[in-house]
Amino acid sequence: MVMFSVLVPVFNEEKMVASTISEIKAVMNKQNKKYEIIVIDDGSRDKSLSIMKRIKGLNVIVNQYNLGYGASLKKGLSAAKGEWIIISDADGTYPIKSIPDLLKDVPEYDMVVGSRVGGKCGVPFFRRPAKWFLNNLTSYIVGRKIPDLNSGLRVFRRDMAMRYFNLYPSGFSLTSTITMAALSHDYAVKYVPINYFKRVGKSSINPVHFVNFLILVMRLSTLFNPLKVFIPFSIVLFVAGIAYGIYQFMLISNIGDLPVMLVLAAVQVGIFGFIADAIAKQRK
Repeated sequence: MVMFSVLVPVFNEEKMVASTISEIKAVMNKQNKKYEIIVIDDGSRDKSLSIMKRIKGLNVIVNQYNLGYGASLKKGLSAAKGEWIIISDADGTYPIKSIPDLLKDVPEYDMVVGSRVGGKCGVPFFRRPAKWFLNNLTSYIVGRKIPDLNSGLRVFRRDMAMRYFNLYPSGFSLTSTITMAALSHDYAVKYVPINYFKRVGKSSINPVHFVNFLILVMRLSTLFNPLKVFIPFSIVLFVAGIAYGIYQFMLISNIGDLPVMLVLAAVQVGIFGFIADAIAKQRK
């Protein structure tokens, strides 16, 4: 029986893919457990695919054109035979040698995440404010501190991951989705500090992805913990309506339509929140 399936999505990583696979093999051979390595070429336009085809012992899945990070991992998940899934990128950013540190907490935890807070952290400076904002927003929604929402080095139960398969987007947000899903449904998740190195080659992440991440987080919050979104919004509308009503009354001794509409909107948003929360609890 295969214990571990290592999934490696690849897109134009000809400079690092061979050394990454070599490191994975060296680390996994020491675990004394049966494992498989699944590489998913996501329509690479360089020599990545030809390099991977020359490496023995790989299950190579080929996307005929670029489908996205999440779509590639979903294909890997569908093909995986292991009870546990390990994911890592092929660009040299994640320390493959840290995988045993994550595996130490298996099977006590359902997911162990490499948190990019180690001594060497090559996260680009311009991404850090967005990363901080998303980590804190999702921590508020799930009710637990999330030091790294979308780390690409982690190990988790395959059966847990498959439970949320239909929620995973094709883009970069699969890791964010499984993090929020696991924590929202009381799976045991542990974060282990790791280093994060400067990427070899050009990153395909751009500022648009932050907007996509934010939309995804808000969408997932309505699925998993809607009251954390609806109730604060309802309170803001209610306070705004009352405050503006008082202001109008003091200024012109009359209350117009807008304050009343804001209060009614607050009540409606609150009701929607409770309905969504009831539906979310039924899904658990």
